[in-house]
Amino acid sequence: MTMGTNIEKIRAANERYAAAFGDKGRLPHHPVRRFAVVTCMDCRLDPAKFAGIAEGDAHVIRNAGGRVSDDVIRSLLISCKMLGTNEWFVIQHTHCGMQGFTNEEARARFAEDAAAQGRDAAEVYSIDFMPISGTIEESVVRDVQRLRMHPLVPASVAIHGYVYDVHTGRLAPVEEAEQIGTAK
Repeated sequence: MTMGTNIEKIRAANERYAAAFGDKGRLPHHPVRRFAVVTCMDCRLDPAKFAGIAEGDAHVIRNAGGRVSDDVIRSLLISCKMLGTNEWFVIQHTHCGMQGFTNEEARARFAEDAAAQGRDAAEVYSIDFMPISGTIEESVVRDVQRLRMHPLVPASVAIHGYVYDVHTGRLAPVEEAEQIGTAK
């Protein structure tokens, strides 16, 4: 079996990281700065850098589009109720690949791929790929509103909505999302 080109680089990087690990094993399991970030998995985004997050500071939850899915809600509720966060940031970004298709288009593409491989495509029709329709700002507002309206999200949690600009590295607040997210 041949190894991919990345496995050797990842192992070497991990050796360097572990060698300088120091006392990080003593970090608490709850985030010291008591906040969580939901953002996109896009490789152009580095939340540690653009938000000044060090290890142990915050929970960072990433998925395609930085969308507030059922699993993100589950993670945020645990982050809050079990691990003490009291402030959440929904950060989506400009030029997101999730804006380029609809659920129907994604399902058709995956169904076609499954059929070409002789696999059952039924599963694809139960997945919400959560593409972004409209503007990124509108998407941030919808996701912050989804959190604010969720019956298990405490009113005391401040929820913020931002857009990260992939060309400048700047975060811009989405005012409507900010108003919804901080309403008590």
